[in-house]
Amino acid sequence: MVVWEIVALVAGLASIGVAGYLYRWVMRQENKNEGIAKYSELVQVGAATYLKRLFSVLAILALVITVVLLVAVGWRSAIAYIIGAACSAAAAYTGMIVSTRANGRVAWAARTGLSKALSVGFFSGAVMGLAVVGFALVGMTLLYMIFKDPEVVLGFSFGASSLALLAKAGGGIYTKTADIGADLVGKVELHLVEDDPRNPAVVADNVGDNVGDVAGMGADIFDSYVASVVSVMLLGAALPAFAGNPLYVLFPLILCAVGIVASLIGMVFVGRSKESEDPGRALNMGTIVTALIFAVLAVVIVNLLGFGEHTWGVLWPVLAGLAAGIVIGFTSDFFTDIDQKAVQSTAASAETGPALVILEGFSYGLLSIVPSVLGICIAMVASWLLATQFGVPGTYGVAIAAVGMLSITGMIMSSDAYGPIVDNAKGCAEYGKESEEVIAVCDRLDAAGNTAKAITKGFAIGAAALTVLALFHAYSETVGLTMMNLSSPAVVVGLFIGGMMPPLFSALLMLSVTKNANVMVEEIRRQFREIPGLLEGKAEPDSARCVDIAAAGALKELVLPAVLAMVSPVLVGIILGPEALGGFLAGSIVTGILFALLMANAGGLWDNGKKYIEDGAHGGKGSPAHDAAVIGDTVGDPFKDTAGPSLNTLITVMSLSATVFAPLIVKYALTLF
Repeated sequence: MVVWEIVALVAGLASIGVAGYLYRWVMRQENKNEGIAKYSELVQVGAATYLKRLFSVLAILALVITVVLLVAVGWRSAIAYIIGAACSAAAAYTGMIVSTRANGRVAWAARTGLSKALSVGFFSGAVMGLAVVGFALVGMTLLYMIFKDPEVVLGFSFGASSLALLAKAGGGIYTKTADIGADLVGKVELHLVEDDPRNPAVVADNVGDNVGDVAGMGADIFDSYVASVVSVMLLGAALPAFAGNPLYVLFPLILCAVGIVASLIGMVFVGRSKESEDPGRALNMGTIVTALIFAVLAVVIVNLLGFGEHTWGVLWPVLAGLAAGIVIGFTSDFFTDIDQKAVQSTAASAETGPALVILEGFSYGLLSIVPSVLGICIAMVASWLLATQFGVPGTYGVAIAAVGMLSITGMIMSSDAYGPIVDNAKGCAEYGKESEEVIAVCDRLDAAGNTAKAITKGFAIGAAALTVLALFHAYSETVGLTMMNLSSPAVVVGLFIGGMMPPLFSALLMLSVTKNANVMVEEIRRQFREIPGLLEGKAEPDSARCVDIAAAGALKELVLPAVLAMVSPVLVGIILGPEALGGFLAGSIVTGILFALLMANAGGLWDNGKKYIEDGAHGGKGSPAHDAAVIGDTVGDPFKDTAGPSLNTLITVMSLSATVFAPLIVKYALTLF
């Protein structure tokens, strides 16, 4: 087994090494426009300043949680927690560093056409994708090699999850505070184009893309990736059917190594895209090729590992999870792609005003839940039945399906990080006064990026559903919960409180965005009113003031939701008992998945509906339909970039919190019922 541990470690190190190589390649790309360089530097400074302040807050919270773990669980889990938080932060910071430096290079590359700009944008995103899987796999493998105990790796996952929740929530509040302010004043009131350099909030908006969609989403996917692996490791060590065979504990780490190889090959297909190809098609093709290569390699590796009669019992669930991830991801593509009916129909409704834009977009968002939930259910049933058919416990089958779904995270995260990079590139091109042809290339890249981000969110949500179910089983094993009685008031109360948590969490985040956006709107109006010549382009806006408003508001507002997520499971377990906590987790899983799918897909649909009109449909930019679509996009912004993607992190954090502190809950529960 030591050989396979080394294989996993080497694969993780290789992923980090390739990320470093790609970073150097991106930095060698040219940018000869001084305006683009200046704008890119403004974004770099703003993003670095915010992350420094964010990590200062996170360090204090991490220290408090470390002390609690040290007292309540043990020093090994406390150390693993710190390492998990540090690795997650390192992956997020790495992605942010390259994204804020690549945006100007993508804008300059757009002068030569789509092909070169796509390559620079995608390989810049690949630095983030490979850093996420590399740091995660190295951290988990080293901890297991040292301690030989999945419970210690659980602490690593808890550290990654707690940081992800704060990073995603804070980044989401930041980016949408700036985005909404910039759109409402710039587009609706003054009819400025998107990323117009006269708009004081444009720099803050582009900074937000990086701290929310790169650093925040990177930490989020890191969390899902690690949690899925840890859930399998825990079950592999605990289930009697495996008789302590370490192969079942190591298996998810080996699959992650295979996924890295497949992702590296798939990235080549995107990078070699021809000029005439659609960037969205190139990204989707890279995902499909990666999935196929992973499937082939998984068959080979599973047969080499020597599972014996369990070979097909572990292989089929992996493939079922991978297939479900593709289905869920491309369901998001169907409901959010600018060339699909849902987006174009919602854009057409904008001719009647914003009310129908909201109604139709929300309706399609609700409809998008159906195929994704059915895909999750089918994957769950299929992985359970396929596992048990060959003598593998069904719970292990469901858990390994989540790993299968997230196995190609390197590729998925690369496509996701590509989105905000090319979005920033358009702002750079606008500021650098590039031609309409260059801006049009950036627009095409950006539209594909929005869809890629929606697909990533679909993958993350689907994997979170399967992962938290595996963590739920791990919690049940720890507290001895074999069955939940729905006639028990403890279970029913737990179900309702758990079901309440995702809506409550979403409300807190979106109210934070609303509160901060009001301040931002007033500041933008003040600058246009008080700075002579700003609207005429004869004066510079005070961008730093808008950056500070977004940063201060985000840091102030993220603490309550994050603490609530980590503390509420422990309080429910101690006050109402372990059985009630089981109901709490079940309720949060159901409503969390439904809300996450609705918000991610409806938000992406509204965004691309606006872009469809900006491309010339229904009157184009500045038309009444465009004004209505901007309002729809404004509603969708906190849906898709603040609350929605934070919910899968929320349910993961709550499940991990319950599992980590399960011994404490059993010991001190009041058991009122």
